Amino acid sequence: MSSLAVTWGVTHRTLQLVARLPSTIVPSLVMPVVLTVAFAGAFSGLVLLPGHPADKAIDWFLPLYTIQGAAFAGVRVGIAVARDLTTGFYDRLLLSPASRVSLLAGSLLASPLLSVLSFILLVVIAGLGGASFKAGPAGIVMLGVASFSMALAAGAWSVGLALRFKTQQIAPLMQTTVFLASFLSSAQMPLNLLDGWLHTVAVINPMTNVFALARQGFLGSVNWHDTWPGLVSLAGLTVFFCLFAYRSMQKVTP
Repeated sequence: MSSLAVTWGVTHRTLQLVARLPSTIVPSLVMPVVLTVAFAGAFSGLVLLPGHPADKAIDWFLPLYTIQGAAFAGVRVGIAVARDLTTGFYDRLLLSPASRVSLLAGSLLASPLLSVLSFILLVVIAGLGGASFKAGPAGIVMLGVASFSMALAAGAWSVGLALRFKTQQIAPLMQTTVFLASFLSSAQMPLNLLDGWLHTVAVINPMTNVFALARQGFLGSVNWHDTWPGLVSLAGLTVFFCLFAYRSMQKVTP
């Protein structure tokens, strides 16, 4: 089989494996929707703070939980790989003539594909919830770029951990890292309203640039000033975690 055929075969099997486990896919779909609705309602008064850039709370929180939902799609792929390692199925793949790069690429490709469903669902929720969509389709494109890229980066991180530890017990570390990376940034509040150590951490956290990229279409027009730092941050995160996953794949033994 060609490398592309192997890659797609692994991707297809990963998608099927996740779909057969409702206990993993349903919470990751429901949680972003519930959190978006809950925070947009309970914390609607945040936008009344002087200096807050959003007109509506849903404009601020929707991109946050859309990106988190995409990241958890990547985590689901990591859990699926860990399950295959636990059952011994992945050992068969490693012993096959297929290249390890093709096997790894197949798992990573599944991450953004899995995030498509939650992305569409949350965009529909945004429309029903009265989100601004000030930049129109361009804003949705920026949100999609941020979401699908984060799904790939989170998938690479999770798959790398799965390959190194070869157990499903590593799943909490995959999930906790996603939460910490998000909330130690401008996830909940804009930078100008943060102070103390959290402001310092948020300034250097690349996720702050990612959220700025994703939110710009809801807060105003799409502009290069908010776009290029987000693209650079996404590229850096994706390359770093893909290299981590590649190194993990090189070291894993059947």
